[in-house]
Amino acid sequence: MATTITPATATVNIKCTISLAGQDKGFDHSYTIASVTEVQNRIVAVPSSQEVAVITFTATNPGTISVPGINEADVRFILLTNLDDTNFIQVIITNEDSDEVGIKLEAGHSFLVPVSAEGVVDVIDAASAGAVSPSFGDITTITALANTGECDLQVFAIGV
Repeated sequence: MATTITPATATVNIKCTISLAGQDKGFDHSYTIASVTEVQNRIVAVPSSQEVAVITFTATNPGTISVPGINEADVRFILLTNLDDTNFIQVIITNEDSDEVGIKLEAGHSFLVPVSAEGVVDVIDAASAGAVSPSFGDITTITALANTGECDLQVFAIGV
C-alpha cells in the first residue's frame, strides 16, 4: 500500500524571555525541518524500580510496539521533558559501542538530544578515550529511570 502522507515542514522555536535592570536579556532561535513524515509525541510512565527503554534507533528496524523507534538516519529532532513536579529522571543514552551518557533531568525540565543532519549517526561518545579526541557513535537506545516514585516523561521526536 502506498503512503498518503504528504511531507510537511516543522518549525522549532527556542525562546527565553527575561528582562534584568530594564534590559532585554532573552533570546529567540528558530529553525525549520523540511520533509517531515513522522512525529512521535508520547508520554511514558517511568518507574523507579527498573530502567525502561523509551525510544530506539536502528538502521533497519524502526522499533517495536513496546519500544517505538525511528530509523537512525531519519530522526531530526528529539526533546525529552520530565512532567513530574518533584522528582528527577535519569536519562541514559547508549551508542553502538555500548558507551553510555547519563543525564539528570530535573522535575519540569527538558533535554534536547543531539541530532545531526544524518540523524543520530555519529553524535555521542562517553569520551572514554578523552574529551579531546572523541570517537562518536550512533545512538541506539534512550532509556530512563525515575529516582523516587513513577514519573511521566514526554518523548517528542521528528523524523523525515
